[in-house]
Amino acid sequence: MNLRARIDAAAMTPYQWMVVALCVLLNCLDGFDVMAMAFTASSLSEDFSLSGSELGVLLSAGLVGMAVGSLALAPIADVIGRRPLILISVGLATVGMLLSAAAPTAVLLGLARVVTGLGVGGILASTNVIASEYASARWRGLAIGLYTAGYGIGATLGGVAARAMLTDLGWRSVFVAGGVATGAALVLLLVLLPESVDFLVQRRPRQAVERINRILGRLGHPAVTAETLAATPRATTRHRSGNPGVLLSADLRRSTLLIWVAFLATMFGFYFVNSWTPQLLVTSGLSEADAVTAGMMLALGGTAGSVLYGVVASRLDSRLVLIGFTVLSAVTMVVFITSTALLTVALVIGVVVGALINGCIAGLYTITPAVYGAEIRSTGMGWAIGIGRIGAILSPMLAGRLLDSSWTPVNLYVGAAVVVAISAVALVFLRTGQIARTAPDMASA
Repeated sequence: MNLRARIDAAAMTPYQWMVVALCVLLNCLDGFDVMAMAFTASSLSEDFSLSGSELGVLLSAGLVGMAVGSLALAPIADVIGRRPLILISVGLATVGMLLSAAAPTAVLLGLARVVTGLGVGGILASTNVIASEYASARWRGLAIGLYTAGYGIGATLGGVAARAMLTDLGWRSVFVAGGVATGAALVLLLVLLPESVDFLVQRRPRQAVERINRILGRLGHPAVTAETLAATPRATTRHRSGNPGVLLSADLRRSTLLIWVAFLATMFGFYFVNSWTPQLLVTSGLSEADAVTAGMMLALGGTAGSVLYGVVASRLDSRLVLIGFTVLSAVTMVVFITSTALLTVALVIGVVVGALINGCIAGLYTITPAVYGAEIRSTGMGWAIGIGRIGAILSPMLAGRLLDSSWTPVNLYVGAAVVVAISAVALVFLRTGQIARTAPDMASA
């Protein structure tokens, strides 16, 4: 019995696309959360009389929580299951959003943002794995592309909602809306979200056979027996522990370190582009309105780029497509910042930059689960995202310091492009689905 191979080879069913859609919804919450904070920053800064540095710390609090959530919570999913960890994380995000709305001081708001970030970090690591495991091999790239596009959709809707509510209802209403939406998603997940088949086969909790067969029935696959499941090899205890140290064991170290470098460099470039582009364009001589328009073009391109990566990766090798996206991202970043004298050209290239850098995120989300066996997949994904979040935190801070040190926008963009190119180098040396396979996986295949 090899259920993983069976799901990989079969056509996608409506049930599988429903699971992917649930994961897209959860990624939308991440985008909503980030942009809601960005749009309310001015109002809450005025309300709490914050300085620029204090506001910066408050804006970073959610990112810090996301990094900690990915690193600390994701390994738990390999022990208790993907579904329970997702439900716990969505619950944390709901509580964090509602606490943010009620925070009487900036300090308590910052703590609430950390709680929200913890939940979002746990959500991202586990939902990416669920989407990957329920997609067939052919459509996995598209499924993850759609999943990644959820961020841009949520960011757009979050921004529109925030702008509509700020004038009449105040900044707290934005977090109330986010908390209610996240709570509604939790109810939906309780009813519809299944457990990972790979997890059930590896860990075999109570009623594993019944739960597996219930899922297989929805997928249109024949049922398995308890005897067949019992005869299926499992990974060794060392690999089933959920211990992050396993990621640096002899057989995984090379792949893990390369994945971490790729995530760190790509997230660095992604958050630099999305955080600093409007301000740097103003510094380069554009009007504030034109700079905001360029920022919107980046977001628009980002949503399309995630799906574009999925479409291309469904026909070609996912890793090679990702390398191409990464190299092109670095090149177009340089072209973009040197073309600001021609606004129309810069806006068009801005769409391309947004599409390519978001496609890189989709690509990393696609290839990383294939590096690790099912028994440590959430741990591997969570730590990769957590390491990437470190790049996300460092990028805006480092850019600000360099700008204060008289770096020009062109210098900053070229520097960020070099960092993104480092990701391409790491991906060249990465061999997905080979080094990180456990012996039982290989024997079963």
